[in-house]
Amino acid sequence: MSEDEKDRMCVQRCLSGDANAFEGILERYERPIYNAIVRMGADREDARDICQQVFIKVYLHLDTYDPARKFFSWLYRIAMNEAINQMKSQRASEPLSRNLIYGHPNPEQNLEAVEQEREIQTGLLALEMKYRLSIIVSYFLQLSYEEAAHVLSLPEKTVKSRLFTARQLLREALESQRHASR
Repeated sequence: MSEDEKDRMCVQRCLSGDANAFEGILERYERPIYNAIVRMGADREDARDICQQVFIKVYLHLDTYDPARKFFSWLYRIAMNEAINQMKSQRASEPLSRNLIYGHPNPEQNLEAVEQEREIQTGLLALEMKYRLSIIVSYFLQLSYEEAAHVLSLPEKTVKSRLFTARQLLREALESQRHASR
């Protein structure tokens, strides 16, 4: 059974009154949603709050989900919109926490990988939100152009264009960080 089929089944069970069926959705998507929100610029505590709000909204609006579409695209769209709205209201522009993964970092993490991750996060934060989102959905969520277009409510050509620009801007931001740290 594909992930899409599992998602549709969970949604159908929820809509039929089985509140426990939502646990399957939470187990599959809580971590990726949380990580996407952190990559957008939220600190860990705010990301947890936003993530919780996302899943409350998803649960309350399951009846608006169109089973002809992929569930994760619908879910990520809600998550991105909620995160953007929350972050706009808070005007969060602080650097991200060092703990960029859900929960506590593994003690064996490689210092170089952690430093590289910090540089990427700082570079992402330097981008306008529209460019940051295009990188998040394309690289970190690994969505196709078509799926990213659906999640971002944009034409596919616009997603490709923004992604091209975002890569250039991120490369420039990373290069300027490296020159500044020397």
